[in-house]
Amino acid sequence: MNELNIPDPQSLEAWLDGRIGPWMGSLVAAALALTLALATHSLIYVALARFVRGSTVGEAFVRGTRMPMRWAMLALGALLGLEGLPAELPGVGPAHQLLVLLTIGALTWTALRAVHGVGAGVLDDYRGSKIEDEYQARRVRTQTRVLTRITGFLVVTVGAAAMLMTFPAVRQIGASMLASAGVAGLVVGFAARPVLANLLAGLQIALTQPIRIGDVVIVEKEWGWIEQIFSTYVVVRVWDERRLVVPLNYFIENPFQNWTRDSSQLIGSVHWWVDYRMPLAPLRTELERLCKLAPEWDSRIQLLQVVDASDRAVQLRALVSAPDAAKAWDLRCRIREGMLDFIQREYPQFLPQIRAEPAADRTAAAFDAV
Repeated sequence: MNELNIPDPQSLEAWLDGRIGPWMGSLVAAALALTLALATHSLIYVALARFVRGSTVGEAFVRGTRMPMRWAMLALGALLGLEGLPAELPGVGPAHQLLVLLTIGALTWTALRAVHGVGAGVLDDYRGSKIEDEYQARRVRTQTRVLTRITGFLVVTVGAAAMLMTFPAVRQIGASMLASAGVAGLVVGFAARPVLANLLAGLQIALTQPIRIGDVVIVEKEWGWIEQIFSTYVVVRVWDERRLVVPLNYFIENPFQNWTRDSSQLIGSVHWWVDYRMPLAPLRTELERLCKLAPEWDSRIQLLQVVDASDRAVQLRALVSAPDAAKAWDLRCRIREGMLDFIQREYPQFLPQIRAEPAADRTAAAFDAV
C-alpha cells in the first residue's frame, strides 16, 4: 500500500490532530464566548429598556442600537475565542483580521444608530410636547438635524480610519506620507478645505442659529424657505417651487436676509399713487375696515401715510402686520386690491392724471403778464 502512495492511517490521524486539534478548543471557547455575549446583550438591554421606560430619547436609543450592538458583541466574543490559538497556526491571521474588521464595523454601526436614534428621539419628544412656539420648534429641529448629520459623518470617518489602520501596509504608507510628503499633505489639505469649511459652517450654524428649517430668507435675490439643512449644503425652496442649493459656508461668509430670525411676525407695505385732491380720511377708514376683515392681519399695525410726491401725483403707503411671511404677502395683495377697488368705485376722479395746459391759454397768459 505504501508503494501506491497511500498515507498511513496513523500518520493521517496525527496530521489531522496537528491541524484540527488546536482549532477544536478555540471553537469551543468561541461558542461559549458567543453564548455569553448573547446572554450579556439580552440582560443589558432588558435593564436599559426598564431604565429608560417613558423617555422618548432613551427608548429611541435602545431601539436603534439593539441590533448593531448584538452583532458587535458577537464579533467581539468570536475574537476573544481566537486569542488562545497559536499565531503560526494556518488561518488564524486572516480569521483574526476579519473579526477585528467586523468588530470595528459593528461598533461604528452601533454608534451611528445611537446618534440617529437620539436625534429622532429628541424630535419626537419635542413634537409630542405640543409646544405651540413655532420659533422654538424650528430652532430645536434645526440644531438636532444638523448636529446629527455632522456627528454621524464623524463617526463613519473614525470607523473607516480605524479599519484602515488594522492593515500594516496602509499604516506604513500613511506614516511615510506624513513623514516625507509634506507637499502632498498640503495638496490634500487644500483639496479638503471646502469639505472642512462646510462641516465647520454646519457646526457654527447649529450653535449660533443664523438660519433654521422653515425660515424665510432672501438668498441670491431669491425669496424662499429653508427646506433642508444637510452637513455640507442647504436646500432653499423658492416661492415658485424651485429648489436653490446653497453651500453651508455661504450663510457664514455672505450677507443674506432672514425674515424670521427672531420672530415670524412681519410688517408689509403697500404703495400706490393718487391725485393731489384725493382726501385721506376715507382711505384710512377703508384701510381699517379691510384689515379687520382680513384673516391674515394680526391686529398689531395698520397705518396709512403719504411717503412721496411728484409733479403729477402723491404716493401713499399702507403698513400692515401679519404673523408670518406667507400671510404678510397675502395681506399686502388683499389690501392693494381692496384699496384700488375702493378708489375706482368711490373716487375715480382722483386717480393719477396727466394735466396739460392748452397753447392758446399759455400765450394769453404771457401777453397778460407783459
